[in-house]
Amino acid sequence: MSHQPKRWQFAPAAPVHFVNALSDLGPVLAQVLYNRGLTTPQAARSFLMGDLPLHDPMQMLGMGKAVGRIRQAIKRKEKIVVYGDFDADGVTSTAVLVTTLRALGGVVEHYIPNRIDEGYGLNTPALLELARRGTKLVVTVDCGIRSVEEVQAGRDAGLDIIVTDHHSIGEIIPPAYAVLNPKQTNCPYPEDMLAGVGIAFKLASALLKVFSEQDRTPPPISQRDLLDLVAVGTVADLAPLARAENRKLVQLGLHELSKARRPGLYKLLEEAGVSPENVTTTTIGFIIGPRLNAAGRLQSATTAYKLLVTEDWQEATELAKELQSLNTRRQEYTLAAYELAREMALATHNGNGDTPPLIFAAHPEFLPGIVGLVAGRLTEEFYRPSVVVEMGETESHGSCRSIPEFNITAALDRCADLLLRHGGHAQAAGFTVQNENIPVLQQRLAEIAETELSQHDSRPTLIVDADVPMSSLTMDLVSQLQALEPTGTENPEPVFVTRRLRVREARLVGKENNHLKLRVGDGPFGMDAIAFGQGHWFSDLPPVIDIAYHLQVNEWNDRFTLQMQVLDIHPSERVK
Repeated sequence: MSHQPKRWQFAPAAPVHFVNALSDLGPVLAQVLYNRGLTTPQAARSFLMGDLPLHDPMQMLGMGKAVGRIRQAIKRKEKIVVYGDFDADGVTSTAVLVTTLRALGGVVEHYIPNRIDEGYGLNTPALLELARRGTKLVVTVDCGIRSVEEVQAGRDAGLDIIVTDHHSIGEIIPPAYAVLNPKQTNCPYPEDMLAGVGIAFKLASALLKVFSEQDRTPPPISQRDLLDLVAVGTVADLAPLARAENRKLVQLGLHELSKARRPGLYKLLEEAGVSPENVTTTTIGFIIGPRLNAAGRLQSATTAYKLLVTEDWQEATELAKELQSLNTRRQEYTLAAYELAREMALATHNGNGDTPPLIFAAHPEFLPGIVGLVAGRLTEEFYRPSVVVEMGETESHGSCRSIPEFNITAALDRCADLLLRHGGHAQAAGFTVQNENIPVLQQRLAEIAETELSQHDSRPTLIVDADVPMSSLTMDLVSQLQALEPTGTENPEPVFVTRRLRVREARLVGKENNHLKLRVGDGPFGMDAIAFGQGHWFSDLPPVIDIAYHLQVNEWNDRFTLQMQVLDIHPSERVK
């Protein structure tokens, strides 16, 4: 069991007429756009311009009913609670809706469950306690779509509950006052892949729209004031950025982030050494998102929530430092747990050197806040669905990560009789299970995976956008590719392959010498390349190689040069 070699899958060539129609963009960018499913010149140009308006939130099933009930609660000064989740999508969703309701005069509080004590999603004791405290209306964000029993218990306790969620729909829709989730089969809303914060934003937008129309006065806040939060939650939750509305929301949100008007986000970026004007989707994915998530993983997500809503600069400074410290601890705990889980996987595989169809590791030392990260690392290394379980005294909590060929939530659905609760997406899910059911759950999931994956190539696939000669790698090409931003899920940074490059220099770099720094060339052309985490190539690097990479610009001492960020290396089949 080791890092899996990648299989390169090249996208089909774009038709000549398509490339010619986009000749002003250049052939490489045209090919990339075609690869993203934009198969007409009109669609490609519209995607780049981002000129599509945001959809009317009132199109979403249940929106009118939800808005009416919330406005009633605001007018009656009823106590409203926004019930969120503890990840970056959840805390940004909570911040969006609480900020909006408070600005419109609502008596509103937030409630984010503790990951360790309460687990994911709605829980009945919390709802009963909220009812006891006088809450009349609960609005969920980023959770609740599978909480059928919990919603019924809340209703029985006198709560009106509005569920807003983007996760996959179960067999039964919760008996809530209203449910906002575009994945409902009868929902006419045009986009069904918004993040949780996207749904919360749609509800906030509808409230602001109705406030303006019916109260005949400008609302005290605007949609623009919320867009930085929407961008953070959308990118951090890996919502697909090939979808027009997600792309538009993130574009607008990045613009607001560059202004850094929100004290908490400004201080969080400052703590990480990032200038607001340089914020990209990568910044959100690797800097902002992990720090917001660290609070809910190790402590309380309320710390991250407070950072997002505070207007006090001193408090923002203190909260940013706390999140920075929590994130450092999270990294240390994750590495230790990953090494233990990997050791368990190595010890329990079938003994012939093959990777099992599904990796399963359960241990009481695993922290519930990091099991998903560990599962993700295992899946990345072995290219198998992975399940990592934090074992409690009588019941345990598991987190799953999967590969495109295996829908992990559908697999959990087939194990529902063994689980207390479960839910998620095709490639990421979670569950709660009684300890006595863990062995049979492991066996059943392994059997499902073995059956479904038996017909698939076990190697990870690297989708390549284009085979590009080194002579075409220019600063002009980088400038052209900038039009694809924001990149992210389903609109990834382009992957290119350049072949038959001679290795002119190779050395190990990094604190642990686990990165490979190269200088490669093709005739008169030469370029630097960096292969993060691929130091294993150093000892037997062929003299002539094919490289799959992202084309990037490296800045050093005010000097800008092209650089390949290496994703994979193949020995060249033919040497010049």
